[in-house]
Amino acid sequence: MSSHRRGLAFGLAAYVMWGLFPIYWPWLEPGGALEILAHRVVWSLVFVVLLLVVTRRGLRDLPRDRRGLGLLSVAAALIGVNWGVFIWAVNHGHVIESSLGYFINPLVSVGLGVIVLEEQLRRAQWVAVGIASTGVVVLAVDAGGFPWIALTLAFSFGIYGLVKKVVGVGPVEGLVIEAAALVPLALGYLIWLTVSGESTFTSHGPDHTLLLMSGGAVTAVPLLLFAAAAAAVPLSQLGVLFYINPMMQFLIGVFVKHEPLGTGRLVGFVLVWVALIVFTIETATSHRRQMALASVG
Repeated sequence: MSSHRRGLAFGLAAYVMWGLFPIYWPWLEPGGALEILAHRVVWSLVFVVLLLVVTRRGLRDLPRDRRGLGLLSVAAALIGVNWGVFIWAVNHGHVIESSLGYFINPLVSVGLGVIVLEEQLRRAQWVAVGIASTGVVVLAVDAGGFPWIALTLAFSFGIYGLVKKVVGVGPVEGLVIEAAALVPLALGYLIWLTVSGESTFTSHGPDHTLLLMSGGAVTAVPLLLFAAAAAAVPLSQLGVLFYINPMMQFLIGVFVKHEPLGTGRLVGFVLVWVALIVFTIETATSHRRQMALASVG
């Protein structure tokens, strides 16, 4: 198998694993969302540190400058919010709205690029952002309230990606620092649960204990697969594969969790999907045009 095909296979595996998260996290109940999140943080750190030891990579590639560590601490807070909201949402019957967050995430990232990095949008990209914004408004009106789950997921992950882009650290090294920054809070919360008698870690059988511990591997493995894919496949191609994740979540919400999908909600999602199609086609066309001009030059 060529490195390109192997990279595509790694990317597909990563997105499919992320797409199955709405099925995985409810398995960790009766643990609450905060308990599951705390275990996810702790066991993620354990897993990646063991991985670094086994692969003999050590900690030599970790950033040590104050600015890099500060930015990664911000990234840790953002990914902590993202993980916590997602776990709570999928465990409380909001899988469809969670999928919306990841559908609009690429467009949020584009908006952040314009605002923070002063990037320029082409006309079709502005059209896509406008259509997606209309879709979000339709969803908010249909739900009778602010779609806070979707927007929190989209913006926390979007800003997280922006911070990681600025720092320029690898996924494994970044996860080590992010998890380490969150571990004191996570361990403190788990100790409090144990002292108060509310912990489910050892009170619901070994299967439940192992499931809570598995959150570390489940968090790290798709990141490693994605990193391997990004090293072998152009990001423009991986960007198209990204939509496998929210589409799987959406389908799980509709057909597995049987969440309601009324007309208004469907119209809002269709608008977001149209925006993504416009954005993807425009980006691909622009990329091919630039490559053609580069080859001529």
